[in-house]
Amino acid sequence: MLTVHHLGKSQSERIVWLCEELGIPYELKHYARDAKTMLAPPEMRKLHPLGSAPVITDGDLVLAESGAIVDYVIARHGNGRLALGPQHPDYPSYVYWFHFANSNLQPLMHRGMQLQRLKLPADHPILIATLERLDRAMRYLDDRLAQARWLAGNEFTAADIMIVFTLTTMRHFMPLDLAPYAHVLAYLQRVAQREAYRVAMEKADPGMERLLD
Repeated sequence: MLTVHHLGKSQSERIVWLCEELGIPYELKHYARDAKTMLAPPEMRKLHPLGSAPVITDGDLVLAESGAIVDYVIARHGNGRLALGPQHPDYPSYVYWFHFANSNLQPLMHRGMQLQRLKLPADHPILIATLERLDRAMRYLDDRLAQARWLAGNEFTAADIMIVFTLTTMRHFMPLDLAPYAHVLAYLQRVAQREAYRVAMEKADPGMERLLD
C-alpha cells in the first residue's frame, strides 16, 4: 500500500492531491509541526534522514522530494496519467513548468521568508533584490497563465500540482499579495473548482485557510 506521510502545511499536500486526481488507493498519515519551531517532528527523521516532508513509503521503498515522488507515483501507480510524454507538443512546457516550482519560485519564497524573519529594514539591498526577483518570477508566471489555461497548455498536469502549494499554503509562512497577478488569481479559481483538490486539502489540512486569492 502506498502511504503518504503528510506534515501539516507542507509540500506533501501535493502528493495527497496527486493521489486524489489519479484516483489511486493510498494511506494518509498525519504529522504535526513542533509548536515552537514549526519544524517537522522527530518521527519524520525515523522515516528519512532529512526529516522533512514529503515522504512516501511503498512496500520497502522510502522516497522523499516532492518532484521525485510525483514522477514515481505517476509512473508506478498512475499509468503515466497527468504527465506529458516526449511526443506531446506541450512536452517542453510540461517539463519546464513542472520544475519551475521547486527550482525557481519556491526557493525565492523561502528566501523571502527567511529574510523577513531576520526583520531586515525595508530598504535593505538583499531584501529588495529578493523581492524584486520574486516579483519578476510571479509576473513571468502571470504572463504564462494569460496565454494558457494550465501551465503545460490546455491539459491539467502534474506541473499544476507542483506549483499550487507555493502560490497558496506557502503564503502562510511568506505572505505575498497576489492582487498584481490577475491571471494567477484566475488560475487559482480554476484549481479551486477541481473536486480532487478540494477533497485532498480537506483530508490533508482540514480547516486550514486555502489562500486561493
